[in-house]
Amino acid sequence: MSANVDLNNRPDYDRVLQDIADYVLTFRVESSEALTTARNCLIDTMGCGLLALRFPECTKHLGPLVDGTVVPFGARVPGTSYRLDPVKAAWDIGCIIRWLDFNDTWLAAEWGHPSDNLGAILAVADHLSQKRVAIAEPPLTMRDVLDAMIMAHEIQGVIALENSFNRVGLDHVILVKVASTAVSARLMGANREQMLSALSHAFADGQALRTYRHAPNAGSRKSWAAGDAASRGVRLADIAMRGEMGIPGVLSAKQWGFYDVSFSHTNNDLALKAEGKRAFSFSRPFGSYVMENVLFKISFPAEFHAQTACEAAVMLHPQVRNRLHEIDRIVITTHESAIRIISKVGPLANAADRDHCLQYMTAVPLAFGDLVAEHYEDDFHKAHPIIDVLREKMVIVEDPRFSREYLEPDKRSIANAVQVFFKDGSSTDNVLVEYPLGHRRRRAEGIPLLEDKFKANLATRYVRQRCDEIFALCEDQARLEATAVNRFIDLFVI
Repeated sequence: MSANVDLNNRPDYDRVLQDIADYVLTFRVESSEALTTARNCLIDTMGCGLLALRFPECTKHLGPLVDGTVVPFGARVPGTSYRLDPVKAAWDIGCIIRWLDFNDTWLAAEWGHPSDNLGAILAVADHLSQKRVAIAEPPLTMRDVLDAMIMAHEIQGVIALENSFNRVGLDHVILVKVASTAVSARLMGANREQMLSALSHAFADGQALRTYRHAPNAGSRKSWAAGDAASRGVRLADIAMRGEMGIPGVLSAKQWGFYDVSFSHTNNDLALKAEGKRAFSFSRPFGSYVMENVLFKISFPAEFHAQTACEAAVMLHPQVRNRLHEIDRIVITTHESAIRIISKVGPLANAADRDHCLQYMTAVPLAFGDLVAEHYEDDFHKAHPIIDVLREKMVIVEDPRFSREYLEPDKRSIANAVQVFFKDGSSTDNVLVEYPLGHRRRRAEGIPLLEDKFKANLATRYVRQRCDEIFALCEDQARLEATAVNRFIDLFVI
């Protein structure tokens, strides 16, 4: 046989795809902690989307691509009157969820925001529920939504534990696309072959670059990239449900597969198999671990690696607010991941640039005692030159212990310490916060505040009676789980 021909023996589906498919098709959620956390995640994520509707830069992206389009049984976008096809609805819901960088977070070798997948989940579940009711079939329930959330969190989070996409320049929204594809196909009733086909196409897509998250190109695409990925997941699931063939060796194919094309330059040794072949590495099976351990952003709409720095800055505010012009330097002691992705100097071009700048996110609460979404806007930044004065005085230092414990499974801290030194030689205490308010270790402290955050976000869109009705349903686990998805979404329609 000539050496210049390809051997055309079609392989079995890559093991990773089979593991994801079998998990989504067979796993039964039994963890009460995961279900309770998923309910809290649901209300927080919905609230983040409602709050984003106050910002025209977000809302300009919403609605049908062709004005006046009428979609039978169209999926609704919470907080609006839009009724869209599920692909565009997933885009819109995902966009509002992520716009303010205020929804949940997962930090490991890769980072991300697993609740981004709710855009796909709600769009598909609402559309299907309306169709089912129209033909006298039972709709999907919110328990189906919570189960799908837990699975989407798990797929995105477990892959992220030991596989760094950012180190090869790919954005973490690839994992939103993969997870949204899987759970959308599940909600649509996929069999195993359809599920495998859908997943293979998610990896076959061209993947987003991280360039829009980093200096000097940081910009607002990072606020809609996850919605784009979630909508693509819905589209790929639909394509597979129509009988489209899959690509069994999409990951492992020599030269043409994902590993060789898109994952071949990583310096993450864990991504290499013992025989030296590039592949994903897994430290645990799929279950409900990620939802149980997910991080909530409770206090600040800020990139999560800066959350504890913001907390420390708020604590220091009373000591420094009247001495801002006496400051000689500000030392922020942090971890390697924060330095790699959000430490930056020089001009900040836009709100998206500012909410991914460790120095900016620390300077604002030092000077003003809080950090809210409006603090990133151009008008606020221009009106307060003290922010850039403080940024210029900041020194960033890595603590190896912080970097190590950031990755330890039993800790997963996100530590930052802030200390202010004055020109007269005096200084504040070195204020250290190792675990942010939204960490699993601070659930008892954090959940009441998470509920307050949800109530405040509801109040930005609805009258008091509607707010009370929504909150009463959402705080009752059993009643919420039994509620039809279309009835749940009814409450959020304007």
